[in-house]
Amino acid sequence: MILTIAQQKGGAGKTTLAAQLAGCWAARGRRVAVVDIDDQGSLARWAGWRAERSPNRPAVTMRALSGWRLDGELAGLGREHDVVIVDTPPEAENDARRAVRAADLVLVPVQPNPFDVGATRPTLDLVRAERRQVLLVLNRVAPRARLAQAMIDAVAALGAPVATTRFANRTGFAASLLDGLAVSETEPRSAAAQELEALADEIERSLG
Repeated sequence: MILTIAQQKGGAGKTTLAAQLAGCWAARGRRVAVVDIDDQGSLARWAGWRAERSPNRPAVTMRALSGWRLDGELAGLGREHDVVIVDTPPEAENDARRAVRAADLVLVPVQPNPFDVGATRPTLDLVRAERRQVLLVLNRVAPRARLAQAMIDAVAALGAPVATTRFANRTGFAASLLDGLAVSETEPRSAAAQELEALADEIERSLG
Protein backbone atom coordinates (compact mmCIF):
# COMPACT_ATOMS: atom_id res chain seq x y z
CA MET A 1 0.00 0.00 0.00
CA ILE A 2 1.07 3.56 -0.70
CA LEU A 3 0.27 6.09 2.01
CA THR A 4 0.72 9.78 1.35
CA ILE A 5 0.89 12.16 4.30
CA ALA A 6 -0.45 15.52 3.14
CA GLN A 7 -1.33 18.78 4.87
CA GLN A 8 -0.89 22.25 3.42
CA LYS A 9 -0.86 23.69 6.94
CA GLY A 10 2.73 23.67 8.18
CA GLY A 11 3.60 22.28 11.60
CA ALA A 12 0.79 19.73 11.67
CA GLY A 13 3.12 16.79 12.35
CA LYS A 14 3.33 15.16 8.92
CA THR A 15 6.90 13.93 9.23
CA THR A 16 6.41 12.63 12.77
CA LEU A 17 3.37 10.67 11.64
CA ALA A 18 5.23 9.30 8.60
CA ALA A 19 8.30 8.23 10.58
CA GLN A 20 6.31 6.69 13.42
CA LEU A 21 4.20 4.57 11.07
CA ALA A 22 7.27 3.53 9.08
CA GLY A 23 9.09 2.33 12.18
CA CYS A 24 5.99 0.60 13.52
CA TRP A 25 5.39 -1.41 10.35
CA ALA A 26 9.08 -2.21 9.92
CA ALA A 27 9.12 -3.64 13.45
CA ARG A 28 6.14 -5.80 12.47
CA GLY A 29 8.22 -7.36 9.72
CA ARG A 30 6.79 -5.41 6.81
CA ARG A 31 8.97 -4.27 3.91
CA VAL A 32 8.80 -0.50 4.32
CA ALA A 33 9.97 2.35 2.10
CA VAL A 34 9.78 6.05 2.89
CA VAL A 35 9.80 8.73 0.21
CA ASP A 36 10.69 12.31 1.10
CA ILE A 37 9.57 14.94 -1.40
CA ASP A 38 9.70 17.81 1.11
CA ASP A 39 12.70 20.12 0.58
CA GLN A 40 13.31 20.17 4.34
CA GLY A 41 14.32 16.50 4.13
CA SER A 42 13.25 15.63 7.67
CA LEU A 43 11.99 12.14 6.87
CA ALA A 44 15.18 11.39 4.95
CA ARG A 45 17.20 12.44 8.01
CA TRP A 46 15.14 10.12 10.22
CA ALA A 47 15.80 7.21 7.87
CA GLY A 48 19.51 8.06 7.89
CA TRP A 49 19.57 8.09 11.69
CA ARG A 50 17.88 4.70 11.70
CA ALA A 51 20.59 3.23 9.48
CA GLU A 52 23.43 4.87 11.44
CA ARG A 53 22.25 4.74 15.06
CA SER A 54 19.97 1.69 15.09
CA PRO A 55 21.55 -0.71 12.56
CA ASN A 56 20.16 -3.79 14.29
CA ARG A 57 16.57 -2.67 13.73
CA PRO A 58 14.60 -3.71 10.62
CA ALA A 59 15.76 -1.65 7.66
CA VAL A 60 13.64 1.02 6.00
CA THR A 61 14.30 1.93 2.35
CA MET A 62 14.63 5.67 1.80
CA ARG A 63 14.22 7.67 -1.39
CA ALA A 64 14.30 11.44 -1.90
CA LEU A 65 12.39 12.06 -5.11
CA SER A 66 10.84 14.84 -7.12
CA GLY A 67 9.73 15.78 -10.58
CA TRP A 68 8.82 13.54 -13.47
CA ARG A 69 10.47 10.45 -11.94
CA LEU A 70 8.09 10.41 -8.99
CA ASP A 71 5.20 8.49 -10.59
CA GLY A 72 7.34 5.64 -11.87
CA GLU A 73 9.47 5.42 -8.72
CA LEU A 74 6.43 5.22 -6.44
CA ALA A 75 4.91 2.49 -8.58
CA GLY A 76 8.17 0.54 -8.47
CA LEU A 77 8.56 0.92 -4.72
CA GLY A 78 4.96 -0.19 -4.28
CA ARG A 79 5.69 -3.44 -6.11
CA GLU A 80 8.81 -4.12 -4.03
CA HIS A 81 7.51 -3.16 -0.58
CA ASP A 82 4.51 -3.87 1.60
CA VAL A 83 4.22 -0.24 2.69
CA VAL A 84 5.38 2.97 1.01
CA ILE A 85 4.99 6.18 3.01
CA VAL A 86 5.35 9.55 1.26
CA ASP A 87 6.02 12.78 3.15
CA THR A 88 4.91 15.81 1.14
CA PRO A 89 5.72 19.54 1.28
CA PRO A 90 3.09 21.90 2.70
CA GLU A 91 2.58 23.57 -0.68
CA ALA A 92 0.13 22.10 -3.20
CA GLU A 93 2.79 21.86 -5.89
CA ASN A 94 3.04 19.28 -8.67
CA ASP A 95 5.03 16.77 -6.60
CA ALA A 96 2.48 16.82 -3.80
CA ARG A 97 -0.32 16.33 -6.31
CA ARG A 98 1.51 13.39 -7.88
CA ALA A 99 2.01 11.80 -4.46
CA VAL A 100 -1.68 12.19 -3.64
CA ARG A 101 -2.66 10.72 -7.00
CA ALA A 102 -0.45 7.66 -6.41
CA ALA A 103 -1.78 6.94 -2.93
CA ASP A 104 -4.07 4.15 -1.82
CA LEU A 105 -4.84 6.30 1.21
CA VAL A 106 -4.04 9.91 2.06
CA LEU A 107 -3.49 10.66 5.75
CA VAL A 108 -4.10 14.25 6.82
CA PRO A 109 -2.85 15.16 10.31
CA VAL A 110 -4.90 17.86 12.00
CA GLN A 111 -4.24 19.60 15.29
CA PRO A 112 -7.51 20.24 17.16
CA ASN A 113 -7.55 24.01 17.01
CA PRO A 114 -9.56 26.40 14.83
CA PHE A 115 -6.58 27.53 12.73
CA ASP A 116 -5.46 24.03 11.75
CA VAL A 117 -8.97 22.75 11.12
CA GLY A 118 -9.78 25.69 8.87
CA ALA A 119 -6.50 25.37 6.99
CA THR A 120 -7.18 21.69 6.22
CA ARG A 121 -9.85 22.40 3.61
CA PRO A 122 -7.43 23.07 0.69
CA THR A 123 -5.72 19.74 1.34
CA LEU A 124 -9.05 17.93 1.27
CA ASP A 125 -9.96 19.75 -1.93
CA LEU A 126 -6.77 18.40 -3.51
CA VAL A 127 -7.48 14.85 -2.33
CA ARG A 128 -11.04 15.00 -3.62
CA ALA A 129 -9.92 16.39 -6.96
CA GLU A 130 -7.69 13.31 -7.33
CA ARG A 131 -10.50 11.03 -6.06
CA ARG A 132 -8.36 9.41 -3.38
CA GLN A 133 -9.41 7.79 -0.12
CA VAL A 134 -8.61 10.03 2.85
CA LEU A 135 -8.39 9.73 6.63
CA LEU A 136 -8.00 12.65 9.02
CA VAL A 137 -5.76 11.97 12.03
CA LEU A 138 -6.09 14.19 15.09
CA ASN A 139 -2.57 14.97 16.27
CA ARG A 140 -1.05 16.57 19.39
CA VAL A 141 -4.25 16.24 21.37
CA ALA A 142 -3.83 17.19 25.03
CA PRO A 143 -3.57 13.92 27.04
CA ARG A 144 -6.64 13.06 29.11
CA ALA A 145 -8.47 16.08 27.74
CA ARG A 146 -11.83 15.92 26.05
CA LEU A 147 -12.11 17.84 22.84
CA ALA A 148 -14.62 20.65 23.07
CA GLN A 149 -17.82 19.81 21.25
CA ALA A 150 -17.34 22.84 19.02
CA MET A 151 -13.97 21.46 17.91
CA ILE A 152 -15.43 18.01 17.26
CA ASP A 153 -18.18 19.62 15.18
CA ALA A 154 -15.61 21.67 13.24
CA VAL A 155 -13.61 18.56 12.31
CA ALA A 156 -16.79 16.70 11.35
CA ALA A 157 -17.81 19.64 9.16
CA LEU A 158 -14.77 18.99 6.98
CA GLY A 159 -16.76 16.08 5.57
CA ALA A 160 -13.95 13.50 5.65
CA PRO A 161 -13.52 10.31 7.70
CA VAL A 162 -11.72 10.84 11.00
CA ALA A 163 -9.54 8.15 12.56
CA THR A 164 -10.83 6.81 15.84
CA THR A 165 -7.25 6.76 17.11
CA ARG A 166 -5.81 10.09 18.20
CA PHE A 167 -2.17 11.00 18.80
CA ALA A 168 -1.76 12.76 22.14
CA ASN A 169 0.92 15.39 22.67
CA ARG A 170 3.46 12.97 24.19
CA THR A 171 7.24 13.42 24.45
CA GLY A 172 7.86 9.79 23.50
CA PHE A 173 6.99 10.46 19.86
CA ALA A 174 9.72 13.08 19.42
CA ALA A 175 12.31 11.31 21.59
CA SER A 176 12.16 8.09 19.57
CA LEU A 177 12.90 9.89 16.31
CA LEU A 178 16.44 10.82 17.36
CA ASP A 179 17.56 7.22 16.85
CA GLY A 180 15.51 6.70 13.71
CA LEU A 181 12.96 4.66 15.61
CA ALA A 182 9.25 4.64 16.37
CA VAL A 183 7.94 4.94 19.90
CA SER A 184 6.60 1.39 19.62
CA GLU A 185 10.24 0.30 19.32
CA THR A 186 11.66 2.44 22.15
CA GLU A 187 8.76 2.32 24.64
CA PRO A 188 6.54 -0.56 23.51
CA ARG A 189 4.35 -0.49 26.63
CA SER A 190 3.78 3.26 26.67
CA ALA A 191 0.52 5.03 25.93
CA ALA A 192 2.16 6.60 22.88
CA ALA A 193 3.09 3.17 21.51
CA GLN A 194 -0.46 1.95 22.05
CA GLU A 195 -1.79 4.90 20.06
CA LEU A 196 0.66 4.23 17.25
CA GLU A 197 -0.11 0.52 17.04
CA ALA A 198 -3.83 1.26 17.11
CA LEU A 199 -3.54 3.76 14.25
CA ALA A 200 -1.51 1.30 12.15
CA ASP A 201 -4.22 -1.31 12.72
CA GLU A 202 -6.96 1.17 11.84
CA ILE A 203 -5.24 2.12 8.59
CA GLU A 204 -4.92 -1.52 7.58
CA ARG A 205 -8.61 -2.11 8.31
CA SER A 206 -9.62 0.94 6.29
CA LEU A 207 -7.85 -0.49 3.25
CA GLY A 208 -9.33 -3.94 3.74
